[in-house]
Amino acid sequence: MLCASMLHAVILAGGSGTRFWPLSRRDRPKQLLALAGPRTLLQGTWDRVRRLAPADAVHVVTAGADLAQAMRDQLPELAPARLVVEPEPRDTAIAIGLAARLIAREDPEAVLVVTPADHVVRPEEAFAAAVQEAAALAAARGTIVTLGIRPRQAHTGYGYIRRGEPLAGWEGRVPAFAARAFEEKPDRATAERFVTGGEHLWNSGVFVWRAATVLEQLDAHLPATRAAIERIAAAWDGPDREATLRTEYAAARRISIDYAVLEKARDIAVLEVDYEWSDVGSWSAVAELHTGEADPAGNVALDAPFVGVDARACFVQGDGRLVAIVGLENVAVVQTGDATLICALDRAEAVKELVKSLESSGLRTFT
Repeated sequence: MLCASMLHAVILAGGSGTRFWPLSRRDRPKQLLALAGPRTLLQGTWDRVRRLAPADAVHVVTAGADLAQAMRDQLPELAPARLVVEPEPRDTAIAIGLAARLIAREDPEAVLVVTPADHVVRPEEAFAAAVQEAAALAAARGTIVTLGIRPRQAHTGYGYIRRGEPLAGWEGRVPAFAARAFEEKPDRATAERFVTGGEHLWNSGVFVWRAATVLEQLDAHLPATRAAIERIAAAWDGPDREATLRTEYAAARRISIDYAVLEKARDIAVLEVDYEWSDVGSWSAVAELHTGEADPAGNVALDAPFVGVDARACFVQGDGRLVAIVGLENVAVVQTGDATLICALDRAEAVKELVKSLESSGLRTFT
């Protein structure tokens, strides 16, 4: 098993979370919300990776001074030097590459577990065990390792990984396979075919690889971004850090690590894991996380007194005020001090489009 001192965690915490309006706003994105329990999604991710690495080996990447301060407030254990603040979001390729380069300066043999800040994993012990096995594989073979979730249903909101042959010579406790393809979010018929076929896993967005491997892959597939990262690293400890960051980020290509590297790399392994996982992509996903708290009619009410008459399978996220529903089914009601959202749960992902409408209509105060 990998020595703990070699494992570093990189938490990607720059998302906006527009699907969670009106609870989420520009200065309070999804990862800062307590959607799955008393701790925020960011804090839950911190707790999860702290099972794997000491606080000084946990790095958080976010964008903008306002979000940076929120990270500090929510994660008091986070070492100041481990917070990487991007001047603007440019997707995950440059964010992961920069984190890898900064970590490699101190630990050239470092292995990284890279994880989004806004997912839910239960139980945490299963996640930790899977990452330790992935880290051992990445360290020994220099391969890119991703965690694929055994699908429980034909979900159209997730990306998928098509697995190939079992990994030769692998003797770990978690099954490992060659990753044959990364599939985009499918339509319903394709998702059902993926699940019944047995070759596809949900893409959890968690990757484990050596810092050196990250940089080698960027050299091969995104050389301009790799060169920009090198210039930023050279200025990191000097007075020109912020100016260099702004200049390089303004010119950097906005692209995810998936498109930039993972769809092109040849040596990728996927570990097939079987724990509860959600990317918490909409209010309907939040409702699913709280099904154990539902009343006999399937209604879930959080942070609000609730009364329902002929109300079934409704979800309420309140602000302490009474919410009453009559004669509705599969509806979400989200209430804050200055706005109320009412939507069909099966249309919950369209809240992102609603936020765009609010912005274009001039109602920016509410976003």
